Parts: sequence; structure tokens; C-alpha cells
Amino acid sequence: MPVSEHIRKKLAKVPHKPGVYLHKDRFGTVIYVGKARDLKKRVSQYFQPSRRMGWDLKFNALVEAIHDFDIHVVKSEPESLLLEGKLIKEFHPRYNVSFRDDKRFLLLKVNLNDSIPRFTLTRLRTDDGARYFGPFPSSGSLRRTLNLVRHRFNLRGCRPLNPTEADYKHCLYAHMKVCTAPCINNVTHEQYLMQVNAACDFLDGQCGEMVKDLETHMKKAAEELNFEKAAELRDLISDLKRTTKKTGKFKRLPYKLPVAIDPAAELESLAEELGMETPPERIEGFDISNISGTFKVASVVRFKNGRPDRNNYRRLKIKTVEGQDDFACMQEAVMRRYSRLLKEAKKKVESADGKDDVDKAIPQELQQLVDEISAAVKKGIVRASQYIEHGNFPDLIVIDGGKGQLKMAYNELKKLGLESIPVIGLAKEYEEIHRPAERHPLRLGLDHPAVKLLQRVRDESHRVANSYNAQLRLKRISESLLDEFPGIGKQRKAALLKKFGSVQRLRRATLEEIQQVTGFGGLAGSELKKFLEARSETVTREKEAETE
Repeated sequence: MPVSEHIRKKLAKVPHKPGVYLHKDRFGTVIYVGKARDLKKRVSQYFQPSRRMGWDLKFNALVEAIHDFDIHVVKSEPESLLLEGKLIKEFHPRYNVSFRDDKRFLLLKVNLNDSIPRFTLTRLRTDDGARYFGPFPSSGSLRRTLNLVRHRFNLRGCRPLNPTEADYKHCLYAHMKVCTAPCINNVTHEQYLMQVNAACDFLDGQCGEMVKDLETHMKKAAEELNFEKAAELRDLISDLKRTTKKTGKFKRLPYKLPVAIDPAAELESLAEELGMETPPERIEGFDISNISGTFKVASVVRFKNGRPDRNNYRRLKIKTVEGQDDFACMQEAVMRRYSRLLKEAKKKVESADGKDDVDKAIPQELQQLVDEISAAVKKGIVRASQYIEHGNFPDLIVIDGGKGQLKMAYNELKKLGLESIPVIGLAKEYEEIHRPAERHPLRLGLDHPAVKLLQRVRDESHRVANSYNAQLRLKRISESLLDEFPGIGKQRKAALLKKFGSVQRLRRATLEEIQQVTGFGGLAGSELKKFLEARSETVTREKEAETE
């Protein structure tokens, strides 16, 4: 497959530095994350036709799916490993296998507020007042360095939080003189704390003196032809340097969803194709999700400057539609969304009343508009467009669907007086763009920048709607299990859910906690606990089936 001109230009700008690269498909979805000591050499290998014969089927499929890539330069190779693992856990690329579990890199933890502080390994950083070092890309190097630190600063390696004299009798660390045994007061708390602080300084990178000392012993062992000892010291120096080397802190990338390398160009292309004077800064997408007319929900997602703006996402339960009617659901979703924005615009105008740049006649007229929103479907309201500048309205609305859904959405905007806001529908089969005033749809092709942007808006609204629908269905399935418990009524069921929040938490509750709920003291609480334990396996199977 020939390399596109866009990728050739990007390859020319890739530096010979360590870092991480992200390959993306034509929708902008991250499909592979990799690290490299030399980004230029590594990324270029994916686009060399001479290597194609040696690629396996999986690698061929990956290369054929690459339509774009992104890079992130770091300071060192260990940093690239840390960032690679972080990004794989964040994006879950389909072509990555390593790091896809929930296991994190190791951290070294010490709480200086403990009576006898100790160094422990953990994978989760919490706000508990402790001091953390890491994360460390090599767990083996960390463990060997920690063993060295314990011997060098005579620190304890026992497990008890507050060791006593009974623990001292069986402690090899103390009998081997590795630990100063603070548990039997051989040293004061202040003295032991000084040892711990010295170890912390060592782990912070103040280890030059020890490295020089180890290098001297390594050279001496080599001169004495004791090569095994020299090799051990060499590996220990390498572990020490690797563990105490500073690594950068990586901020969360500004995107997790499919993104574009140049969203500004896509916005300009979209504005040109739709005949808009300026690129749409704020785009809102609508989608409906329902299964056989149950759990009807709608999603509203917003993209700002071509990027997802999660603070303005909204999820709606459809309230007035009976049966399976996507057109009516879209009608209600649009009406409720922009009725609310009109109310917010009213409050904003009223709060600005009295300023020179606000027309004092606006609040009264807008109040009348808001009061009549409930009757807008029947009566219709004209000229609300003059208030758009005072509200958080989008510059473009994207409806997931064809002419039918678009017509319903446009009619609601017109009734609210917001027909000046551009609205389009995106039909999935051929990615056709439908417009209210145009008879024929606009077909730009799958590779067109404007279509890619609209696809991301549509796909994100689809994802949010489906996830909300699945969430409601799982909650209903879980709660319905309580209905099978003999003798339970609405009040007792409501009391349980009010106390624990969900059936999942109820299943984890102890018998004593269940018996604290009114109506479940004594035998009733015991029977409910047995019932939930018996149904535990059934609930798990039903959840797995729902999420597949």
C-alpha cells in the first residue's frame, strides 16, 4: 500500500529521540501504541514496502489500517515505557496485547507518621499522608535496590505495622545486624527516623557516593579476576541507576476518544461544505437508544474546536413517548435540550440587567418566551434567535439519522424560534449529510475531513446513549432480583435500596448491616442474606450477558 503524502510529511518531522507513537485508523481511533528509543527509525519501519514480505498477518492488518499517527517525545527509554503502559490502559488499542490489564507499575511507599516507618511496595497511590517514590518500569531493579537500601541504612523489612519484642525473637534481619531493631528500643524513634530520611534522600537521587564506591569494588574484583562478583556489582550499579533516575510526570492527554491531528482544518472544511461563514466552534450531536421501546434514552454530546467537551455532555430519559418511536424521541430530546438553554439564557440576561451592553427590554420578552415553552409545540414562538448570543447554544447541531429525524429536530427548533442554528442529519449507510432546505443529501466521501469530524461526533453520541441505556438495564435487572425474595414489598425494597444504593452493595453488606434496616431484623435479615448469596452466581451471569 503506497504511503500517503500526509504521512510522508509527518515522517520527515519525526526526531531521533525516545518517545511513544500512536497509530490511528481513518476514523481517528487509536489502534496501536508503541515505544521507541529512536522514534524516527521505529515509526519509519511501518511504512517501508521492502519489509512487507517479512510481516505476519497481524502486522500487515495493522499497517493497512494506519491512516495517521501521533508522537510524544520523552527524556529517556524508561519514561517511554511508563508512558506506553499509561496510554495503552487509557486507549485500549485493538492491536496491543501488553499492559491491557488493570495492573499498574510498582511504587515505593513509606509513611513517616508511623511509629516505626517501613518501606513497602504498592501499585496504587492514595492520599494517606505517605511518601511515594516511582512509578518504576522495572520491578526487579526496584526490589534489588530496596534490598540494598535496607542493608545500607539498617532498616527493618518485617511486615508488622508495630513490631513488638515477640516479633524480634523470630526476626532474621535483627539477628543478622541488618536492622537496628527499633522494636526493642536499641535505637530511639528520632534516630531511626534519621535512618529512614537518609534512605529517602538516597532514593531521591543522592546516591553518587554509593555508586562510586560500588564501581571501585567492581574494578577491584575484575582486577582480581573475580568476574562473577564484578558482574554482580555491575548489575547492582545498573539497578541502582535505573531506580534512582528521575522520570517525568505525564499529564493526561487531552483526548481519549477518536481525535484528529488538525481539527482546525476539518472545521474549516466542514464550514465550507455547509456554506457557513465561520467554522463552527461548538458542535452538538444527538442520538437515541432504545431496545424494543424500553429504556428510551437520548444523548447530547458537545465538541468544542473539534475536541470532545465532556463538561457539556447530557443524558436524557425520554418521558413522553410510548412504544418504539425514534422520531418522537428525537423531537422530545431536542425540545428539552434547547428549552433548558433558553431558560439559562434568561437567567444570564437578568443577571446582566442594568449594564450598558444589555437591552433592558430583553428580560421581559424572554420571560414571556420561557413561560410559553410548554405550549410551544402547539402554538409556536417566533424570533428567539436574538437571544442566542446570551446562551450556551451550539454553532451546529448534528442529528444521528436521515430525513425523518432531521425533520423532527428542525421542527422543534423552529417552534422555539431557534431555526437560525444550522442543523444537519448524518445517515450511516453512505455517510450522507441531510440538510433541512436541501432535497438531495450531500455526499463528500469517507475520506473527506468534514465527514471524519461528523463521524466522530455521531459515534460519540452513539456511545454515550448506548452506555446509558446499558447502565439502566443492568440496574433494572439487579433490582428485579429483590422482587423474587418472598414477602418483600415496595416499602421494604425501597428501604434496602435507600440504605445501600444498589443490589451490588447490598450483596457485599454484612448480616449486621442488613439487620439495621427496618423490617429486616432477626430472621428476615438472615434469610435475605442467604438468598443474595444463592443468587450471586446468577446475577454475575446475567450481567456478563448484558455487557456482551
